[in-house]
Amino acid sequence: MHTLRAERLTKRYRRRAALVDCDLAVPSGHIVGLVGPNGAGKSTLLQLACGLIAPTSGTLEVLGARPAAGAAHLGRVGFVAQDTPVYPSFSVADHLRMGAWLNPAWDAALAERRIAEVGLDPAQKAGRLSGGQRAQLALTIAAAKRPELLIFDEPAAALDPLARDAFLRSLVGFVGELGASAVLSSHLLGDVEQVCDYLIVLGAGRVQVAGPVRQLLADHRYTTLEQLVLAYMSGAVAR
Repeated sequence: MHTLRAERLTKRYRRRAALVDCDLAVPSGHIVGLVGPNGAGKSTLLQLACGLIAPTSGTLEVLGARPAAGAAHLGRVGFVAQDTPVYPSFSVADHLRMGAWLNPAWDAALAERRIAEVGLDPAQKAGRLSGGQRAQLALTIAAAKRPELLIFDEPAAALDPLARDAFLRSLVGFVGELGASAVLSSHLLGDVEQVCDYLIVLGAGRVQVAGPVRQLLADHRYTTLEQLVLAYMSGAVAR
């Protein structure tokens, strides 16, 4: 099974094309880094994968099915958006109770353990949490669904380096514990290099390159992921 499979996937907003004729076949079992300049189509691809928007043309399958094909499929995907949304007036415990109510496969023991491990007070209102704490809460809620795929849209962009490092370590820990795949969109190439073993580079709404990081580096004789990404984004490497 593939985590993502797209054929000629296209999304247009009136006259502007966000994605154009994208082909992808990403195998399961990877932490995928999705990178590219602003406006490359990263958020659009992730919103399509979550079923929040529909493609203009072409096809996209997530875990072998159409995105958000039904309640069961929604439960197989966990999503953490860019602003790691939480409800300010809800306590941490309220968020866990809501997660349990909304998700039949909710793992209460996992959620409570992770909240304790990152030092969150169950009685604390989410609106009083730091950015790093909100990100940890959003990640815990997504993971306690026990999804097969976790999707992250720039989740650590606004965090300080220590909070970002803690978030990435938690991400990797959850992926390992759940046996899940993950897709991480980020403009911070150091973060992608730290945790991702598969890479997708988007540019001008098209897939510039996709494949296992080690293979791509070996094929192009680069020593770092940053060198490879910058080469594709600058046009120094042809598709």
